[in-house]
Amino acid sequence: MRIRPIARHDIEGLKVLARETGVGFTSLPDNHEFLIAKIERTLAAFEASEKSEDRLYFFVLEDDSDGSIAGCCAIEACVGSDAPFYHYRLGSLAHSSVQLNLHRTLDTLTLCSDHTGNAEVCSLFLREDWRRDRNGALLSKVRWLFMAQFREVFPNKVLAEMRGVFTPEGRSPFWECLGSHFFPMDFDEADRLTGMGQKSFIGELMPKFPIYTPFLSESARAAIGQVHEHTRPAVAMLKKEGLRWEGYVDIFDGGPTVEAYIDDVRAVRDSQLARVELIEGNAPVTDRPSIMASTLSMADFRASWISHAVTQVSEGPDEGESVVCLYRDEAERLGVSAGDSLRVLAG
Repeated sequence: MRIRPIARHDIEGLKVLARETGVGFTSLPDNHEFLIAKIERTLAAFEASEKSEDRLYFFVLEDDSDGSIAGCCAIEACVGSDAPFYHYRLGSLAHSSVQLNLHRTLDTLTLCSDHTGNAEVCSLFLREDWRRDRNGALLSKVRWLFMAQFREVFPNKVLAEMRGVFTPEGRSPFWECLGSHFFPMDFDEADRLTGMGQKSFIGELMPKFPIYTPFLSESARAAIGQVHEHTRPAVAMLKKEGLRWEGYVDIFDGGPTVEAYIDDVRAVRDSQLARVELIEGNAPVTDRPSIMASTLSMADFRASWISHAVTQVSEGPDEGESVVCLYRDEAERLGVSAGDSLRVLAG
């Protein structure tokens, strides 16, 4: 398995992913023209000679045994540059009466666009047949290696929106109690419009004043800041990297948005560069790979699990240099040769 930037010939594989993602996966709608545009945005970002705000880095997980597209992930370099990027911010308002000696503090939801200008890790999806061999971890962590290698093209903070709670029938308690009263459409249509980039209606139709959460139903309140059952592994991996929930939730399904300073993310902080040395033969099969490696070229970016950890040269003119040994098939998968360098992460 290897990660690479999406290409034009991946459109059919991307359409398969879009059909399989399910309700609430806003960033990958099943629309041919939109997906073509997403690919073109990605190609422009990888080929760009200078920094711009409208950059999307979209990756696919490829099974190199047959070329199948097994999953995807992406990085939006700067959210809110083309349209407001809305959330609800969970807060509180205190009410008191000195005369009656009463004091109440009530939770509130306030519409905001506090994350404008941040980077976003998004669009993580892995097809069911490949949910094994740490493929999900590869998809999640590769974005940190990419950001570490090309740190200068990203802002200070990064966020990730997590899919919220849905019933087995695909209904969102949060939407049905709140959003449905302000939008003359069902959840799927509102979700589709935002996924297509048509977000102006949110600011036009959503309430501008704080919403007291005690007015919401019990099921809607319980959904605030909670994730879809299929999203739990993804949010667990993000939390291990240091992302935390700071009280921001999705305006449609109430799912949490986790965030961190990029330089504080574990994989960004702990990854390192190492020179490649080659080993004859092919890599042995392992049930739990633990070393991830990525290339240093943006246009030809590749990443995969490898077998050997980084070592240090202990003597000679290169003493102290980091070295990573690759089997021949691993080197071919990454497109590197002896003497090249990789960014490597353990874990």
